[in-house]
Amino acid sequence: MTGLDILTFGEALVEVMRTEIDQPLDQPALFTGPYPSGAPFIFVVQAARLGAKVGAVGAVGQDAFGKCLLDQLHLDGVDTRGVHTLPDYTTGVAFVGYRQDGSREFVFHARHAAAGQISPQMLDESLFEGLKCLHVMGSTLSMHEGALQTGLRALELAKSAGAKISFDPNIRPQLMPAERARTAFAPFIQAADVLIPSAEELLLLGEGDSLEAAVRNLLRDKPERVVVVTQGADGCVVMTGEGRAKPDSVLSRMIPGYPVIEVDPTGAGDCFDAGFLVRWLAGDDPVTAAVYANACGALSVTVKGPMAGARNRIDVQAFIESHQ
Repeated sequence: MTGLDILTFGEALVEVMRTEIDQPLDQPALFTGPYPSGAPFIFVVQAARLGAKVGAVGAVGQDAFGKCLLDQLHLDGVDTRGVHTLPDYTTGVAFVGYRQDGSREFVFHARHAAAGQISPQMLDESLFEGLKCLHVMGSTLSMHEGALQTGLRALELAKSAGAKISFDPNIRPQLMPAERARTAFAPFIQAADVLIPSAEELLLLGEGDSLEAAVRNLLRDKPERVVVVTQGADGCVVMTGEGRAKPDSVLSRMIPGYPVIEVDPTGAGDCFDAGFLVRWLAGDDPVTAAVYANACGALSVTVKGPMAGARNRIDVQAFIESHQ
């Protein structure tokens, strides 16, 4: 049995959302849902739909919401050996309201739900056998100390297995202060073969007063590292080195985004990450993988529902060709 292409871990949720714009969550109004969600699980479903062999670690309750998420994972062929059902907890829920200006309002039931019980003991070592890549999200690490320790243990197991490491800082100041994140995320940044931050996250977590200076420092100890700086609807910037012969040289390439009508931004970054990693692991150069990632991110926002916009590889390729 061959190993997984990608493994991730984190908060397993369902999402329940307002049906109309500008309906505050503190007033009676209509909701729609549940929709299967949770950043690591949006990521893993997108990767599965692109043809990768993927698995996830997390926890759901023994309830209808847990069944909702598990049914979707099974439908997409995700390896769920690492998804635990906890009878004493309910499945995590995110309640979402949308505003006219494009912003969102959230109420989370996660920390004290099954999603918040993730621990190193949930990591099945067999999932790491033959693993190609571990993808880690800072938002998951920020939930609580147990989640951080789970990440550190997963990192240890992945490195022992010879897997590549991908890290999206996805900083959430409401969960973990930025200064704490600098320290907590350091082992993941140091280990990352692929780092996918926003410009703000790179300046905060990296050393240097500019993006290029921060990347130069990141490449000094790992010249083969790939840094993909996300810029939302504008696309991304791929930053790489020229190898050990030129350790201070940074190659930077802007990859423009695709113009689409945004309906629901939830999961755009997760789909972007999945698109990049699937193509990079398949042998694409970072620039080609980033073009693909931009397409996945753009398509993900065009329909309502956190996983509804995660398209298969035929749809993504057709979308790219239609914009060439």
